[in-house]
Amino acid sequence: MSGGWDGIDEFVAVAETGGFSRAAERLRVSSSHVSRSVARLEDRLQARLFYRTTRKVSLTESGRAFLARCQRLAEERDDAFLAVGDLQGTDPGEVKGRLRMTCATSYGERFVVPLVNDLLERHPQLSVEVELTNRTLDLVQEGFDLAIRLGRLNESSLVATRVAPRVMHLCASPAYLERHGTPIRLADLAKHDCLIGTSDSWLFDEDGREWLFRPRGRWRCNSGFSVLDAALRGFGLCQLPDYYVKAPVAEGKLVPLLEVHRPPNTAVWAVYPQKRHVPPKVHAAIRHLKAGLAKRPEYR
Repeated sequence: MSGGWDGIDEFVAVAETGGFSRAAERLRVSSSHVSRSVARLEDRLQARLFYRTTRKVSLTESGRAFLARCQRLAEERDDAFLAVGDLQGTDPGEVKGRLRMTCATSYGERFVVPLVNDLLERHPQLSVEVELTNRTLDLVQEGFDLAIRLGRLNESSLVATRVAPRVMHLCASPAYLERHGTPIRLADLAKHDCLIGTSDSWLFDEDGREWLFRPRGRWRCNSGFSVLDAALRGFGLCQLPDYYVKAPVAEGKLVPLLEVHRPPNTAVWAVYPQKRHVPPKVHAAIRHLKAGLAKRPEYR
């Protein structure tokens, strides 16, 4: 069959992202180019690969079978290029290309982006694209190389590497506790005003078992800094990671509560799609983030 690889990358991108426009964004080409390439590929195969409607693109049975083989072929192709580069003396650890990564907004602004900028300065052949969002994005579908995720991970096919600790603390200001009393048991939490952040539930440890509490209160915001500010003003109880509350607790502005029930250490994770060959840019970013976070005063 003539045509070789023509249309393969476009087909895989459409299948993985779920649309021609998103595939075009990933490949940095026009949507019309993607559409024409896939159409020519279907002509060569004499098979329909996608069902197309105005709202949705989905794989046909032939498309699903073809996708699995194309993904394996693409990985083998990339490995082959790397192998030839090694034989020609190219540095396999050279950090270059475009690194697409994502992270939660507040944590990314405070911790991740400054370290990514530092990495960019060190490697002039590297370019970066960082999307800060509190949504959990599909790395494969949306074409991301790396994500920094917080807390406990759901089981998935992603590879996860711990880059920093993350300990959760229940706290309140002295003024709030003076007005409303200090909780001494987990059951007491139901009597208190709670400051609700990005999570609808708070996790605690009770005799080695997880104890889940659904906080209630008249205040809510999906920003850790905003939750911290409300707690400092005496609006209620908060449960926040150590890097938010370490300094206020040391200064006496917040009081840690029910520490014996503190949930087991969660973590800050670097996660990336599982592939046979992980690009040097991903390894370099993870090493740099791990080393940089360890130097932050919040983690000492």
